[in-house]
Amino acid sequence: MSSSPRIERLTAPLTYLLVGLGALIMLAPFYTMLVFATHGSAEILSMPPPIWFGDQLGANVNDLIERRPHFWSALWRSLWIAGLTALLNLFFCALAGYAFALLEFRFKEALFGFILATMLLPSFLSMIPTVMLMQQLGWIDSAKALVIPGACGALGIFMMRQYVRSAVPRELIDAARIDGCGEFEIFWRVVLPLLGPALGTLGLITFIGQYNNFVGALLVLRDQDVFTVPLVLRSLQGTTGATVGALSAGAAITVMPLLLLFVFFSRRLIAGLAAGAVKG
Repeated sequence: MSSSPRIERLTAPLTYLLVGLGALIMLAPFYTMLVFATHGSAEILSMPPPIWFGDQLGANVNDLIERRPHFWSALWRSLWIAGLTALLNLFFCALAGYAFALLEFRFKEALFGFILATMLLPSFLSMIPTVMLMQQLGWIDSAKALVIPGACGALGIFMMRQYVRSAVPRELIDAARIDGCGEFEIFWRVVLPLLGPALGTLGLITFIGQYNNFVGALLVLRDQDVFTVPLVLRSLQGTTGATVGALSAGAAITVMPLLLLFVFFSRRLIAGLAAGAVKG
């Protein structure tokens, strides 16, 4: 028993060291991207590459805008598509989670099992059917081809169902029904306000996933005037290294909204994940 405090004193610094090394490894690509955004292509491709910031950020941004004048519109398009998809996903997943958690209807368990089974399917299996459907609907080169398919997902339904079951007492729902509330009114006025941590977590996950959606956008967007920012950055990559500086600057600008989002909402994200782990 006397050796226990000594073991704790030895393991604590080792734990912090491992966590620190892990953080450095995770942050290294972001640091490299920011450094490269401030250097010219020749410096970036030199050996060894630069490891500190330079003074070419403005030149790289100007080069980026000259090569892709629609970069800012693509960035704005990516932001509002991701935001709208996140809002729709929150609403429909929360609604479905409430139904699967607290309502009783025929084939509920079978339907929920089918929804979970879709999570096991590789995403590439749905690519060709999705493109064919978008063509039939006339949604090619339209934001609807990205927003509507992402408006509800199996992962979100599962998260909301688990959280509703643990966070919303059935007695509260029964009391609202006795007071004469309809099911949608119960969902909107009673259930939804209790789902804050889970909604914050799912909203961030959905926003980041849609904002970084490259394959989905590549399948349904053909006209460069309606490209999202991942496609614009990919179009900069050529056979030569002449656009490395512009590409690095574009990547740095693109990642800034995500970094700001994480800085302001990281506590809600962690709280939602922790609540799901404890309550689920």
